[in-house]
Amino acid sequence: MIVTQYNPWFVRTPAKHVLSRFFDGADGERTAAAAAWTPRVDVREEASRFVLVADVPGVDPASIEIQMDKGVLSLKGERAAGVIEDGVNYTRVERAHGRFDRRFVLPDSADAEAITARGSNGVLEIAIPKKAEAAPRRIAING
Repeated sequence: MIVTQYNPWFVRTPAKHVLSRFFDGADGERTAAAAAWTPRVDVREEASRFVLVADVPGVDPASIEIQMDKGVLSLKGERAAGVIEDGVNYTRVERAHGRFDRRFVLPDSADAEAITARGSNGVLEIAIPKKAEAAPRRIAING
């Protein structure tokens, strides 16, 4: 499994910025590089499966879109902005909000048809079983 990490210090050149707007979805969908925030994800490999664990506090697990297409697992969702009250003087606002989009390239050994997901307490866990490996067999020569 190839894991990519979002680099928050990535600076775009003007030409890249124009091209990235062109390649963004027609509906304004953002990519991981332009997302408002990026949930942290741990990926581990076990004997019979791969497991992704994502921190998504404040996001209803039912509202997260999980898709598998051509070997790429996509997680998309949105965290609503906190309520900013009028007349309150905030000295710091650090909690990010907005859309997120994470993508993971899965190996050929992943069984895309048997992926399961569950979420609770701000943590989303996605289990991706491995396909059973075909055992080598001896072939008799008829003669």
